[in-house]
Amino acid sequence: MFTIDDLADRLGGYLPDDEIQQVKRAFYYAEQAHDGQQRRSGEPYVTHPLAVANILANMHMDHQSLMAAMLHDVIEDTSVSREALEAQFGEAVAELVDGVSKLTQITFEDKAVAQAENFQKMVMAMSRDIRVIIVKLADRLHNMRTLGALRPDKKRRIARETLEIYARIAGRLGINTIRVELEDLSFQAIHPMRAERIKRAVASARGNRRSTMRQIQTSLQRRLDEDDLTGSVVGRQKHLLSIYRKMHDQRKPFAEIMDVFGFRIITDSVDNCYRVLGAVHNLYKPVPGRFKDYIAIPKANGYQSLHTTLFGPSGMPIEVQIRTREMEAMANNGIAAHWLYKAGQTERPIAAGSHARAREWVRGLLEMQRHAGDSLEFIEHVKNDLFPDDVYIFTPKGDIMELPQGATAVDFAYTVHTDIGNSCIACRIDRHLAPLSTPLESGQTLEIITAPGARPNLAWLNFVITAKARSAIRHALKSQQRSEAVQLGRRLLNRALVSFETSLEKLPPGRLSALLEELDLKTEEDLLETIGLGTRLAHATARRLVADDSATDTSAGERSLERLLEDAPHNGPIVINGSESMAISFARCCHPLPGDPVIGHLSIGKGIVVHRHECGNLDELRDDPDKLVTLTWSKQIDQDFPVPLRIEVETRRGLIAELASLITDAEANIERIGIEERDARLSIVNLTILVKGRIHLARIIKRLRNLNHIGRIVRARN
Repeated sequence: MFTIDDLADRLGGYLPDDEIQQVKRAFYYAEQAHDGQQRRSGEPYVTHPLAVANILANMHMDHQSLMAAMLHDVIEDTSVSREALEAQFGEAVAELVDGVSKLTQITFEDKAVAQAENFQKMVMAMSRDIRVIIVKLADRLHNMRTLGALRPDKKRRIARETLEIYARIAGRLGINTIRVELEDLSFQAIHPMRAERIKRAVASARGNRRSTMRQIQTSLQRRLDEDDLTGSVVGRQKHLLSIYRKMHDQRKPFAEIMDVFGFRIITDSVDNCYRVLGAVHNLYKPVPGRFKDYIAIPKANGYQSLHTTLFGPSGMPIEVQIRTREMEAMANNGIAAHWLYKAGQTERPIAAGSHARAREWVRGLLEMQRHAGDSLEFIEHVKNDLFPDDVYIFTPKGDIMELPQGATAVDFAYTVHTDIGNSCIACRIDRHLAPLSTPLESGQTLEIITAPGARPNLAWLNFVITAKARSAIRHALKSQQRSEAVQLGRRLLNRALVSFETSLEKLPPGRLSALLEELDLKTEEDLLETIGLGTRLAHATARRLVADDSATDTSAGERSLERLLEDAPHNGPIVINGSESMAISFARCCHPLPGDPVIGHLSIGKGIVVHRHECGNLDELRDDPDKLVTLTWSKQIDQDFPVPLRIEVETRRGLIAELASLITDAEANIERIGIEERDARLSIVNLTILVKGRIHLARIIKRLRNLNHIGRIVRARN
């Protein structure tokens, strides 16, 4: 059994004696705190924190991280408090332990919410000290290694969470040794039979490939020696989940996946990396389009290497990675290498950039957390954000930004800064104007055009793919909806208060505060928002605000629709111009246009829905005028409105093209078109066109009637 003395011997290779003694003291403290506790396997519980510390020791983590590993379950599973830990081991260690600990004092409604809340807590701790996540990854790795004692359903649940979140975080931070093992252990827990079959097939194939691997390795090493290049060639093994994913995604049999031979060449300098690349390209021909330079353009997690694919003996593909020893350490340990260099173990602080990128990523997580509606929405954003990145885009100043495959200009804008994303209106890709929804490709130069006062568009959610952009857009739309709902609620409430010969400004002091307290609302804006969104009636709220003075005045709630319309000038009808995007919407049943007599219906959660006055869907509401709002169109409207038309035509060739041309000439756009055959001679054309208003529509219909073979034209209703 692995002991604390074994760990101390290992730590002696890179930590001073006084720090090793502190790690041992933390172990004995944990051993005493967990006394009498056992793991599901029957082993003493303290074997788990010792194993976690050993994983961190393999990564050469600092003594505070190792102490936190020893103590990481003490707060959660024993009676020891955070304050007691801080008194014994200092604030930094107590902060790390608290960051890894779950929220045990709160009861959650289900497991998903509990996991989301715990992850949210950990992100907050990561923002203060990134080592929190490294300790957590080591903890999760040992838990995955010892899943055998758990029920199959619990195994699968933990494995899925590990695969979806922790393995991806390890990859995002560049800690590939942990990522690969977490992925394989998760795969074996979720699909044990598939994993076992692939494992046996790999072992069999490895035996058959041994001579070929040795032959290629020897020829590569010989070429390096002939060219006086320092470097060692090692074979690279594929891991189980990687093989399974390639078989599944690329629809390839196992034999084709294993036909690819992988090698890694480790050299001593960046200059030699490119010299080695030239040497191997002279030995075997490179496959066109399969070269990637991650040294000049590192991945977001700090990974650097040259990747190339070669045509080997008999045409078999050979994948080669070329990197320095520092890059190799970085590829294996990622951000954890930061503490290795910090401790003075190597000469070149290559990990400093990775640490800065990791902190930037955590800051992005915090921003998503602020914008997310709840912990479940936040963790969904995080999952989306953890997919591998592949597209490299240049800013106009020549800086390089990395984005996920399929990202758009809007994703890029939000990656630069949330304010730029919120105010972007257009973009230039390689100096040419392009739609914001255009998927970006590596090597393009992108310029974002912004405008003061611009706001995010709801349609952006249909094409953005980064979690930061999606989260920020939703947050901005919620804020926009709230702002518009508050403005609308103020107008509705003041309009209702006119009936009581008062207004919000004239209410007695304390009246509004008393109502807010009664309704359990915090601010005046909260009350106005509920009115603007239709969840609270303006007339009912007005009566409650003036109840002490006018308790018997209920005429506003008893007026008929006709009286309400007669009183519109007195009550101040709400002026609409079509640009209201959140608090006012237009009914799809009757498609109101500027110039149509309109009336508003207060709909819960939507605010005011505008209908044509004669719309049949309002019949049930005409006896409840509290839910109806008088409206009038603004005199200045610069907006297109959809209107469906139903046109009877004689079937003949070219008629649709003629209709489309006429509508375009009339400065209208066709949004949708469809044809129904009534019989061999007559057809029905269903058109939805975008017009400025009722007068514009009348002009278009007049032109259509002048066409031959056109019969009846009606404005359709749903």
